[in-house]
Amino acid sequence: MVKGFKMKLYEGMEAEYTKRHNELWPEMQDMIHEHGGKNYSIFLDRETNTLFGYIEIEDEELWAKGADTVINRKWWDFMADIMETNPDNSPVSIDLVPVFHLD
Repeated sequence: MVKGFKMKLYEGMEAEYTKRHNELWPEMQDMIHEHGGKNYSIFLDRETNTLFGYIEIEDEELWAKGADTVINRKWWDFMADIMETNPDNSPVSIDLVPVFHLD
């Protein structure tokens, strides 16, 4: 299963966002894999500061459980100062509707 989504980065935070992801905590990597995530990529539209995420997941329910892990909530708190977030510090994330795929 493939998921696409978008998020919003605050102006001037491109380098910091990239830095933090380049130093992604091993515990966060493990959580993503343990909850069925693989081939995870995030792209930045520099004109709008919109982030576009792509991830392949095994199961929607298993993936959703990752949000309630301690490490994931710690990551949300760590990232909250550089991107748009909800009151619980989760990123404001909008699912994108798939319209085309080619293997």
